[in-house]
Amino acid sequence: MRANSSRPPHSRGQIALAQPAQVVALGFLGAILVGGLLLASPWANSEGQFTSLVDAIFTATSAVCVTGLTVVDTATYYTLFGKIIIIVLIQLGGLGIMLVASLLSMLLMGKIGTLTRLSSQRESSALSGQDIRTAAKTVLFLSLSIEALTACVLAIRFWLSYDHSLPLALWHGAFHSISAFNNAGFALYSDNLMGFVDDPWISLPISFAIILGGLGFPVLVQLRRYGSNTLKWSMNTRLVLLMTAILLVGGTAFITIMEWNNPKTLGALDPAGRLLAGFFQSVQTRTAGFNSIDIGAMHPATWLGMDVLMFIGAGPAGTAGGIKITTVAVLAFIIITELRGDAAVNVLGKRLSRSVHRQALTVALLGAAAVFAGTMCLVLFTDYSLDRCLFEASSAFGTVGLSTGITADLPDAAKAVLITLMYLGRVGVLSLGSALALRNRKALYELPKERPAIG
Repeated sequence: MRANSSRPPHSRGQIALAQPAQVVALGFLGAILVGGLLLASPWANSEGQFTSLVDAIFTATSAVCVTGLTVVDTATYYTLFGKIIIIVLIQLGGLGIMLVASLLSMLLMGKIGTLTRLSSQRESSALSGQDIRTAAKTVLFLSLSIEALTACVLAIRFWLSYDHSLPLALWHGAFHSISAFNNAGFALYSDNLMGFVDDPWISLPISFAIILGGLGFPVLVQLRRYGSNTLKWSMNTRLVLLMTAILLVGGTAFITIMEWNNPKTLGALDPAGRLLAGFFQSVQTRTAGFNSIDIGAMHPATWLGMDVLMFIGAGPAGTAGGIKITTVAVLAFIIITELRGDAAVNVLGKRLSRSVHRQALTVALLGAAAVFAGTMCLVLFTDYSLDRCLFEASSAFGTVGLSTGITADLPDAAKAVLITLMYLGRVGVLSLGSALALRNRKALYELPKERPAIG
């Protein structure tokens, strides 16, 4: 008899399911540490000096977690080597460490191990039944195609209208397209993109790349495969597209109306420029993090609305963060169902699985707890107001990268809080919880049912 014959029959399966989450979490952590060490080296510093390890780890975390929060001026602080490290970390974080690993394994070995296969599927949420090799090729093709097209448009604009040399225009086009599609928000200008606030040839290509990256790979794959044949779209695709449209329009209207007469933000622009800037900033709250106006000069009420948008984020299995718009959509349908007194939650003509109810509640509540705890720590560690601390915490957890201007002046303890929030926001509270859990025992009995009073 084998030594492990007494092990419960489901334990191996549980371990196999737990391992991918652990590998994803450790993969991101490893990339952050390696990137941080490289950015701390004098080769990455424009003055040839060592960078504080906290600041280097902060930048690496922001890049790998495709956030965009910065504690130094990316344009002037880092050398070309440092900027290349940042953009490589952004690309790795956007595509998913494990998806890249799977692709490399496929190219070098011609086969993919079971563990790598499971890890890649967890990170990319590939469509069920689709071979991971095909999924990896599709994801890579879509990503590079969108990035290349955006880079070409931006490079031409930089070259023809802003007196950039052709090599510089190509570099800036490539950097900002990768940063945009991966929802990172890093820019090669000291004022981010404020110099292009009323330029649609810069703002719109970047916005469209951000939106496409935020839709998520499963949605992009279905749109590429089925086009406008909505009958073949999955519930996920329908929810993502519906909620994306609602939040983009709603966010644009909210920000534009709130800041319309603010002379420090939209008030200084003509009506067309105000609409463009309002739309651009609404797109950024989907977790991109570029800014074409001074975020720190906005009304506190605008910050609060943007906090909500950043916390929601964009679509799952893409380059965006937040608790995801599908989570919010599911919760909205649950509330509607409860108010109407229906027995089952029906979403767009289909019944929603009860396990999804618990997942949505868990993600939303853990996300809210993370932002609450992070905000409280920032208030304790700094002298900044609650609204600014809440904005920074929401931006970090949602991997957005927008800031009221206080990030660079935070003490190391507060920076550590934001690093933790960025990591949680990218890896995901559920994935991290699965990675830390040693076992998940299945109960062999059920307790008597009882219902407490609610409300």
